[in-house]
Amino acid sequence: MRNFIIFILLFFGFLSSAQNREKAFQINKKLGRGINYGNMFEAPSESAWGNQWQPEYAQMIAGLGFNHVRIPIRWEPADRTSETSPYTITPSFLNRIKQVVDSALANGLYAIINMHHHDALFENPVTEKARFLAQWEQIAAYFKDYPDSLLFELLNEPHNNLTSGLWNEFAPEVLAKIRNESPERVVLIGTAEYGGLGGLQYIEIPDDEYLILTVHYYSPFHFTHQGAEWVGDSSDDWLGTEWNDTETERLAVQTDFAPLKQFEKDHNIPVHIGEFGAYSKAAMKYRVKWTTYISRYLESLNWSWAYWEFSAGFGIYNPGTDTWNTELVDALLHNQMPEPARYVGTPVYTSNFSQTVTDWNLYVQGGASANMLKDGNNLSVTITGGGTENWHVQLVKNNIKLEAGKKYRFTFKAKAATNQMATAYVGKSSSPWSAYSNYNSFSLADTFNTYSYIFDMLTDDNATRIVFDLGKSTTNINIEFVSLEEIVIEEASGAKATGKYSSAIYPNPATGYFIINNLNDFNEFSIINLQGQVLINEQIIPSVNRVNLSGLTPGIYFLSLTSRHIRVTDRFIKK
Repeated sequence: MRNFIIFILLFFGFLSSAQNREKAFQINKKLGRGINYGNMFEAPSESAWGNQWQPEYAQMIAGLGFNHVRIPIRWEPADRTSETSPYTITPSFLNRIKQVVDSALANGLYAIINMHHHDALFENPVTEKARFLAQWEQIAAYFKDYPDSLLFELLNEPHNNLTSGLWNEFAPEVLAKIRNESPERVVLIGTAEYGGLGGLQYIEIPDDEYLILTVHYYSPFHFTHQGAEWVGDSSDDWLGTEWNDTETERLAVQTDFAPLKQFEKDHNIPVHIGEFGAYSKAAMKYRVKWTTYISRYLESLNWSWAYWEFSAGFGIYNPGTDTWNTELVDALLHNQMPEPARYVGTPVYTSNFSQTVTDWNLYVQGGASANMLKDGNNLSVTITGGGTENWHVQLVKNNIKLEAGKKYRFTFKAKAATNQMATAYVGKSSSPWSAYSNYNSFSLADTFNTYSYIFDMLTDDNATRIVFDLGKSTTNINIEFVSLEEIVIEEASGAKATGKYSSAIYPNPATGYFIINNLNDFNEFSIINLQGQVLINEQIIPSVNRVNLSGLTPGIYFLSLTSRHIRVTDRFIKK
C-alpha cells in the first residue's frame, strides 16, 4: 500500500510538472492568420515613420478574413515612460494603446501587444531591468480585466547585450509581474539572438501553462531584405534576387523549421510565427511565390502567423492611394499550395570523401580546439574545445570559381553526435569575408540530414570558399557529401518542367528502383551523375514504369525524360 501511495504521488507530481497548455493551444488556434501594425507604434513617435494608425484599419483587416493583429509598441521613449523610478507610463499613451486594442476586439480580432525596440534594455540589460519589469507590471494592471482575446508578448527580438543567458533569467521574472495581475492570460515568449530560429537552442521555457513560443522568419535574407535601406548599402547588391518556389527552396524552409516543430513536440508548447515577409523591392511575382508557400506551409504545421506588415514597405495596403495589394492579399489568404518548380544543376564542385579529405582545411581560433579526419566515406570533425563565436572552428574548401549572373545550389548531408546549431555558406576568401549565399543556420541532429540553399552570384570570384562555422559546439560532426551546382529552371521548346511533370519520380529517395509517372509523354530516359556522366540511357517502354537502380551506388543523380517537345530533369537520391 505504501508503495502504491508513493507511485500515485510521483505520478501526479509528474503530471503537475508537465505543462499541458491546453488553453494556450486553443488560443493559438484562434489566432490563426494575423498581420502586424508595423511602422506605427514601434516608431519613435506614432507619425515618425509616415504610417500612422487609423481607426478603420481593424474593420478592414477583419473584413479580409484575418483573425488577429500584432501591435508592436515602443514603450521606451521618455514621453511614454519616465526614466526614473517608479518608471511611470504616461496615461495618455496607455489610453492610445487601449484605443487600438479596443478597435481590434470590437471587430472580432484577437490582439497581441508587445514591447518593441527597447534599445536601452538591449544595450544595458542589467541597469534597465527594473524599468522593464515596472513597465510590464503597469501594462498588466491596466489591461487586467480584458478578455482572453488580448495577449501579451514579453519582448521583441532580444539581442545585443541582452544575451540568451540573461533573457532566460529575465523572462520568468517579467512573467511573474504579469501573473500578479493576469494569472491565466496567454503570453508569447520569443527567442534571443533577434528572435529567430538560431536562438531556439538556447531558450529555456518558464514553468507556466499559458505560454506560446514565437519566432520570426525572414529567410533567405538576401531575398526578403534586398534593397532594404535599414540593412545597409550591401542590400542594394542583392536587388534582383529571386525565389522561384522550387523543391530545393522549399526543402530549405522545411529544414529551417524542423527543429522548431521538434521543440514544439518536446516542450508541448504552441508556436506562433510573429513576423515574416518580403520587402517591396523584391519583384512581386517572387514575393507572391514566397508568401504563398510560407503561409500555407506554416498552416500545414498547425502554427499561427502574423505577416509583416499592413501598410508600409512590406504591406498589403497603400494608405496614400487607399488601394490593396491584391496579389499579396491572395498569397496570404486565398492561394492554394501549387506544385513546386524544379532546378536542373550542373556540378561545380562535388566532394569525394570516400577517397580523401585533404582538399579541405580546418581552422581554429579564439582558444578552440578541433581536428579533422577521414572517417570511412565521411569527413569527420571532432571539436574538443568550443570557441565563443561560430567562426572559431571553420571547415573550409577553398579556390572554387563562380561567375556573376549565375544561380547556384549548395547542398550537403551532415549529422552531429548531439543536436547542434551551425552555419554554412559560400563566400569570399578575403576581407570582408562576406557570404554570397547569406549565412545559413542549420540544426544538426544525430542522424544524417540533407540541407540545401540557393543563391545568386553577383560578382565573379575565382577563389570562392565553402565554409562551415562550427565553433560554438563541442561534439563530433560528420559530413557525408557536399555539392555546389550551377542551376537553371529547365525549359525546352518553351515548356517548363512544372505542372503535371513535377512529380515524375516515386519514391524519392529511392532504394532498388523508382517509378516514373506520365511515361506516355516521353520516349527516352537517362540517369546522370553529379559529374554530368550519363550512366543509363534507355528507350521507354510505357507498359514498364519501373527503373532498376541496383547498379548505382548511393548518392545524388538526375533523371532526364525526353520527347520531341519537352525535356524534364528531376533530381533524386539513391539510398
